[in-house]
Amino acid sequence: MNKYDYLIAGAGLFGCVFAHEATAAGKKCLVIDRRSHIGGNIYTEERDGINVHVYGAHIFHTSDERVWNYVNRFVTFNNFVNSPIARYKDELYNLPFNMNTFYRMWGVATPAEAKAKIDGQIAGLGIGEPKNLEEQALKLVGRDVFEKLIKGYTEKQWGKSCKELPAFIIKRLPLRFVYDNNYFNDKYQGVAEGGYTRLAEKLLEGATVKLNCDYFDFIRENGRVAAKTVYTGMIDEYYGYRYGELEYRSLRFETERLEEENFQGNAVINYTGHEVPYTRIIEHKHFERAESPVTYITREYPAAWKRGDEPYYPVNDERNNALYEKYRALANNESDVIFGGRLGQYKYYDMDKVIEAALACADSQLK
Repeated sequence: MNKYDYLIAGAGLFGCVFAHEATAAGKKCLVIDRRSHIGGNIYTEERDGINVHVYGAHIFHTSDERVWNYVNRFVTFNNFVNSPIARYKDELYNLPFNMNTFYRMWGVATPAEAKAKIDGQIAGLGIGEPKNLEEQALKLVGRDVFEKLIKGYTEKQWGKSCKELPAFIIKRLPLRFVYDNNYFNDKYQGVAEGGYTRLAEKLLEGATVKLNCDYFDFIRENGRVAAKTVYTGMIDEYYGYRYGELEYRSLRFETERLEEENFQGNAVINYTGHEVPYTRIIEHKHFERAESPVTYITREYPAAWKRGDEPYYPVNDERNNALYEKYRALANNESDVIFGGRLGQYKYYDMDKVIEAALACADSQLK
């Protein structure tokens, strides 16, 4: 006899949403996670009155009203608008690329002037069909924007030259010819008041949760304890890397407590030059306008991934996508294992898309 209806491996957002829906449908769920906390990468912890985003900035944004209403059932979201700054050496630029960016870069004041400047640079490059990311970006935005705001950041993020990266990674670079620093176009945007851990706690109410628990160790020791498994870890690891390793990018976070009220005046500043080893600095108090005599900042360092490291980003190039299809074929033959989330489906998900996918999965399983 199975003790549970579902064993959910991973207490990240996908696992939490599925657990909530299954529990609400009367199913018994056991949620395990190898980390010491719930919430996965959206985990936040309170320090000196500031909710620190332990695994990097998480700003919730969506145009899906169902998803927005869903998360607001559990926590309240503030009206935070993501307006990051890019720092290139001693120059500061607004993101996303908009009229404030172009005015700072060239002194142009109208959309027509900005378009003429960009079009002139693109025409002078004479690029036909782009062969790599560098040529693709140059063809989209011209040399100045590429050199100052894209090249260094991208090469740090991926650990490769832009000439080595495939063009399709950056098929689209939005250029906004308006004075608007709102990074997202979505209808709804904000940060969970009191931190995202509260959201995870609410979603997991009624489920049994076991932390510091590795899935493979648990299965070896306990055998089959549930009728079905929802697995949100790496799909290649689940199958013992049968066809080889999928490629991921990892991150290293360096968080520091500073004895000052305001370090950089903005939640996120990207560092786009090669001379700075990290890609951005996050100042956490600005997400919720926290009042505290101290502040916490996090420097974010991209890193190559190897076994044992935390995999943050799937590298969805042609080679890795083809390899994933082999693993997906194995997964499709499983009758009692469901693969979900960023690692289980080898796909980058924003938070709203993770919730959307988890709800769709729960709808199909529990109907």
